[in-house]
Amino acid sequence: MLCGHLGRFCEKLVRRRPLEWREGSGGGLARCLSTLDLVALGVGSTLGAGVYVLAGEVARDKAGPAIVLCFLVAAVTSVLSGLCYAEFGARVPCSGSAYLYSYVTVGQLCAFVTGWNLILSYVIGSASVARAWSTAIDSLTGHHMSRALQESVPLRVPFLASYLDFFSLGLVLLLTGVLVLGVRESALVTKIFTGMNLLVLGFIILSGFINARLHRWQLTEQDYELTKSESNGTLSLGPLGSGGFVPFGFEGVLRGAATCFYAFVGFDCIATAGEEARNPQRAIPVGTVISLFICFLAYFGVSAALTLMVPYYQINSDSPLPEAFLHAGWPWARYVVAVGTLCALSSSLLGAMFPMPRVILAMAEDGLLFRALARVHPRTHTPIAATVVSGTLAALMAFFFEINNLVDLMSIGTLLAYSLVAFSVLVLRYQPDQHLSQNEKTEVEITEIKPGLDAGSQEPVPEAGMAGFLSSLWSPESAVPTPQSGHIVYECALLLALLLTVLSLVLARWPSRLVSGDPVATAVTALLLLLIVGLTFILWRQPQSPAPLSFKVPALPVLPLVSIFVNMYLMMQMTSMTWAQFGIWMAIGFAIYFGYGIRHSLETSEPQPAASSSHTRL
Repeated sequence: MLCGHLGRFCEKLVRRRPLEWREGSGGGLARCLSTLDLVALGVGSTLGAGVYVLAGEVARDKAGPAIVLCFLVAAVTSVLSGLCYAEFGARVPCSGSAYLYSYVTVGQLCAFVTGWNLILSYVIGSASVARAWSTAIDSLTGHHMSRALQESVPLRVPFLASYLDFFSLGLVLLLTGVLVLGVRESALVTKIFTGMNLLVLGFIILSGFINARLHRWQLTEQDYELTKSESNGTLSLGPLGSGGFVPFGFEGVLRGAATCFYAFVGFDCIATAGEEARNPQRAIPVGTVISLFICFLAYFGVSAALTLMVPYYQINSDSPLPEAFLHAGWPWARYVVAVGTLCALSSSLLGAMFPMPRVILAMAEDGLLFRALARVHPRTHTPIAATVVSGTLAALMAFFFEINNLVDLMSIGTLLAYSLVAFSVLVLRYQPDQHLSQNEKTEVEITEIKPGLDAGSQEPVPEAGMAGFLSSLWSPESAVPTPQSGHIVYECALLLALLLTVLSLVLARWPSRLVSGDPVATAVTALLLLLIVGLTFILWRQPQSPAPLSFKVPALPVLPLVSIFVNMYLMMQMTSMTWAQFGIWMAIGFAIYFGYGIRHSLETSEPQPAASSSHTRL
């Protein structure tokens, strides 16, 4: 009896949603966003104020002029995740992004974890940008606003901000009202701010190249000593490095690339607009790829211009671009940079707030969150309840908290979502598909009934037991996916995800042991790599679905696996305090799921089919 109840309980946790349009799902949302709207949304969300600050920080302390390589490496690794999102956008025109993708692939509990952490990421992201907006305005007014608030409404509570930030509160509530008005209005405002931001960045890149000196990419220690002597020996900027284009070596490029990777976070908001985009099967893949390409060009150009205008060791980390123009003799350009910063913050704030209610809407429609949050306004066609609730939550967080301490917590949710999307693409491509032609279906049925059929003799070849199973791993009999091959892929993908997580943990936590040649660490790493290569080869040998899509991730299964590894490696860099905060957030989420969501889910409580066969409805 106990085993039966436990079995039924576990079946509920792995219930999967069919990857198809559900009647009534998001029915009140309006399909009005063009590809240009999605590009503006993706660029606005990704290309925030970091482009005005991050390049200076990384160039000065980690990479020097090789920061352009850091952004190149970061862009390539971000594209790995972006391509996975693009394929899912081509598969189904639904809201929910990574939440939906994990629901149809891994199961309900994993989907809730994904959606719950996406909400956390968007809330913290919105609050942090609002705080940055407030800080920018405060600096322009000579810090009078912050001093007045610290005197009138100080906060002396641990983990909270030093004062109540009424400006951030009002700003988030104002943009919440813009989002409630309608998706067209939100898209228009986003396009205006994003366009102005790109114009300012174009000015920075062009003027930077006008004031460029190629010698600044070939600096030596003599240049450093000369600068120090000119400043009467008061220059204290830390070690110069070895000079040249890569002064901090290859290790510095990798450390800088890990930091620059987060500069590309935000493009996933495009996938949440699946039910509001015209022709989403084409618009979402195209919008995702173009957005990442534009962001890379902007980051690459700004970092190149900055390091060509100013020697990298003289860059001001807090205000790199204004100080660079002051160094070049263009002090008036600081005001142009200030305008661009405010436009970038505005578009980034809208980009962070836009996807949040769409994820909440998708979860509420599925019954995993409270059904009242699924209300869509009949006139504005916006998820009004989810927008108001999420906007209020972000406003209160910006009002009370010092967000800088929570940025790493936001990164965990984002990287987890990226990993699950890559895993979902890896699994779904190898599953049987309902869109097969009649001849292909007949071939699948024959393969299922007579897996050892010989084409020449038309008689089954006896090959059973373990030998037959191992043979099917290396030489599948069917040219299209079967339930058996789908099951093999699912199990191998799970093992690969586990092995990649362990490998990333080893490389992130014990790199010194590998460098020193520790025999135990070396043997463990070698064994992990051997298993990963073997399982990857098995996946590569399995047949892929021939169903036509407007976009497919190339180089399967390698590309999604590399994406999973990169994301897991970055997650393993987080501190124990960040993981403790993550545990608290998850405890709140599990209380909601096990107290409400598991009982109100729209998926039936009937036992789900096996992992491979559950995708035959795709």
